[in-house]
Amino acid sequence: MFDSGFGGLTVARAVIDLLPAEDLVYLGDTGRYPYGPRDLDEVARFAHQIAEELVHRRGVKLLVVACNTAAAAALESLRDRFEVPVIGVIEPGARALASATVTGRVGVIGTVGTINSGAYQRAVAAESDDLELVALACPGLVEFVERGEFATEQVHVLTERLLAPARDAKVDTLLLGCTHYPYLARTINDVMGRDVVLVSSADETAFEVRRVLADAGREAPEGRRGEATFVTTGDVNWFEELGRRLLGPELDRAERLRWG
Repeated sequence: MFDSGFGGLTVARAVIDLLPAEDLVYLGDTGRYPYGPRDLDEVARFAHQIAEELVHRRGVKLLVVACNTAAAAALESLRDRFEVPVIGVIEPGARALASATVTGRVGVIGTVGTINSGAYQRAVAAESDDLELVALACPGLVEFVERGEFATEQVHVLTERLLAPARDAKVDTLLLGCTHYPYLARTINDVMGRDVVLVSSADETAFEVRRVLADAGREAPEGRRGEATFVTTGDVNWFEELGRRLLGPELDRAERLRWG
């Protein structure tokens, strides 16, 4: 699986917990983050380059695009190009959102690229015609996570300003449409109030991975202990330090990938 940086570790955590027998290769493209403000065509090129590394050079049997912006930009083209199953985080997140709401008034927050792509708007509409969706771009939040700042006053002020339209719309469920955002869940919860349910796509994506592997008969044998490999295109020491805080002890070390 891959992400622009650390956000996809939320998905990695869910997959490791649900499928402990599976080997995992996680590539964080920290040398080129954030993806959110970039043109989607550029993000798609990055996604295909990373997928080439993971599928053809490292031989993965399934690819998870653990980045909402990359999924919005390239999920279908990746599925067309590569023979392995390719799973994104947008459709699982939309399913979880539709299941969690009571009033039908829902929100999704994401990067500028993700929200402007309309990917979540289409996915939520496909789940139900009865949902009233507020979709909000939240520039700046990813950068706080990548710096390891999760609960500062600056984060709170920015979050309060960005989420004001969702509060005004009285949504009862908010989808964290960027894999970085679960690390800001406490701040987001403080801003939105305890009555608003926060939905992350990480667990739902892990369930989708399990289902696809089972349907294809490609599950790892039960009883084995899977190995996790972590790769970064940026600073290895920073990736190991922050990644260990976010994921846990499985991130013992990381390797550096330099594009040729």
